[in-house]
Amino acid sequence: METVVVTVSHSLGKDEVIRRLKPAFSRASQSFPILKVEHEAWSDNRLDFRVRAIGQVVAGNVQVLDDSVRLEVGLPWLLAKFANAVERTKSRGQLLLEKK
Repeated sequence: METVVVTVSHSLGKDEVIRRLKPAFSRASQSFPILKVEHEAWSDNRLDFRVRAIGQVVAGNVQVLDDSVRLEVGLPWLLAKFANAVERTKSRGQLLLEKK
């Protein structure tokens, strides 16, 4: 198991970030049909999740902090090969958290 951590800075405030992130998982599974969200649970400013992709289970969490969002994902060995793709989500996350 390889743990990948991605941190994205923001200046939106926790409530706005959470408002933007909550629908993101359902949009991701619509955009990537191979991705199935099996578990998604928010507790205050933390999301714990489990998704299935390519027959592999990926679990992790998202923590919304005052000035950043921290994504931590545990990747099974097969998906660890795609760790760079997970790290590239930082740019997509940055777009989501930019002020509009």
